[in-house]
Amino acid sequence: MIEVRSEDEIRRMERAGEIVARTLEALKEMVAPGVSTMDLEDRAEAVIAEAGGKPAFKGYRGYPAIICSSVNDQVVHGIPSKKRVLREGDIVSIDLGVVYDGFYGDAALTVPVGNVDPEVQRLLDVTKQALAVALPEAREGARVSDIGHAVQSYVESEGFSVVRHFVGHGIGKKLHEEPQVPNFGKPGSGQRLKSGMTLAIEPMVNAGGFDVKVLDDGWTAVTADGSLSAHFEHTVLVTADGGRPLTIKKD
Repeated sequence: MIEVRSEDEIRRMERAGEIVARTLEALKEMVAPGVSTMDLEDRAEAVIAEAGGKPAFKGYRGYPAIICSSVNDQVVHGIPSKKRVLREGDIVSIDLGVVYDGFYGDAALTVPVGNVDPEVQRLLDVTKQALAVALPEAREGARVSDIGHAVQSYVESEGFSVVRHFVGHGIGKKLHEEPQVPNFGKPGSGQRLKSGMTLAIEPMVNAGGFDVKVLDDGWTAVTADGSLSAHFEHTVLVTADGGRPLTIKKD
């Protein structure tokens, strides 16, 4: 059963989402050569605490950190470390969840470290645009698979591939709820969407093939062929007119 949120629940999710957005903005501004991924972790902890939220990832299924910081060929679930120092030309994906007043927000972005090659920047631009392409499909009466089809069609038309092993998900009172929201597939199948449903839509795009493998730490997923990977995500409210991001900073 996929829950439809009340207006009060949506407001609480918006508050959680705003904390996520503000934290990600602070981390994005920090990204530079010489910064470690643990520096990002420490900053996230401070921003979330100041806003009155709680980290959603730390301790979830045993995950040891507040953020996921995935560098270069790391797709998702990279664990922050003092030893992982960002270098000029790297890219780093930062994934973050927050719980506030009983409801969750979850979002991600990928940031270039200093100057990157034009083709690397294109990977980031295409992945971010894939999320934008998905939003109109998160509308009343559409099917879950319509979202993934839109992402896959756009990404593959640009010469990249979408990860199959990890998918988006429902979100609300729990970090992960039904339904699963793949970034691939044929249109017109899966759960029919209703206004008030909330989804975490998160294209993960590889410069090479879509296969991934998990490292010995049991968490960090990397591309099987060593190619770069990018990740963008919003928590989204299904409406009659398409998906409305809830993980955004308000003025």
